[in-house]
Amino acid sequence: MALSFPATSESTHMDHPDFRVCRKIFATMGYPDAQWGMVKLTPEQQEEFVCAEPTVFEPVKGSWGRKGATSVRLKSVKKSSLRAALAAAWCNRAPRALAREFESSL
Repeated sequence: MALSFPATSESTHMDHPDFRVCRKIFATMGYPDAQWGMVKLTPEQQEEFVCAEPTVFEPVKGSWGRKGATSVRLKSVKKSSLRAALAAAWCNRAPRALAREFESSL
């Protein structure tokens, strides 16, 4: 699903698959284990996702979590929720012009 976003590539970071837009990571898989993924949200976006689905989304522990890094329980997340979280994370990391173009196509 992450690879469906424009200008996205798959790579690895610290032995975990990650997804990047223009070389900036917006999501990862497999941390802390294969049951989880992570999306880079803003703290405000994180609060919205966690409040809406607290059994699916939770802040990453420590300072990364306080900055918006959000864990996603992969077996529990609905496709629509995952797509929304990925889209938000992608837009946060994409160059502004590319993000605006993407948002206008929705």
